[in-house]
Amino acid sequence: MELTEEFRANIIETAKVLRGHERRLFMARTTQALGEGGQRRAEADFGWSRVTIRKGMHELRSGITCCDAFSWRGRARSDEKLPSLLNDIRDIAKGFSQTDPQFRNRRLYTRLTAEELRRQLIAQKGYQAVELPTPRTLRTKLNDLGFHLTKVAKCKPKKRSSKPMRSSRK
Repeated sequence: MELTEEFRANIIETAKVLRGHERRLFMARTTQALGEGGQRRAEADFGWSRVTIRKGMHELRSGITCCDAFSWRGRARSDEKLPSLLNDIRDIAKGFSQTDPQFRNRRLYTRLTAEELRRQLIAQKGYQAVELPTPRTLRTKLNDLGFHLTKVAKCKPKKRSSKPMRSSRK
């Protein structure tokens, strides 16, 4: 069976659009249509994994769908592992926060660094060092809660005017 470039591109594009079980079944049916040596040919022509094709062939023969379990993959968020973490961060950060001294906006600026926050969580709230997230994550959590990690500049008097005064000679 000879495949044209247009037909080959159509098959590859269709496989990219499908996900999970439907994709594997499409790959298996396409491989069966290629005939003898279809798995090797599909790997060479379409760039498909032969392991995925075999899994799809098994699903096609048996009628049993293999579970993908995408939701079980990856690391759990620190909020899910430590449900009271955000409240504890908020409690500690409030003591180190202040508003803009010129009252230009309502943002809360904090003098607390993420590393210091981590030490405070261990000392005050009783967390273990291994269970707490990294300082980078804590920094992100502080920003999400509305605390911005910047030094607050004190109100500075305006500099002298650059306009020449009558008494100055130029």
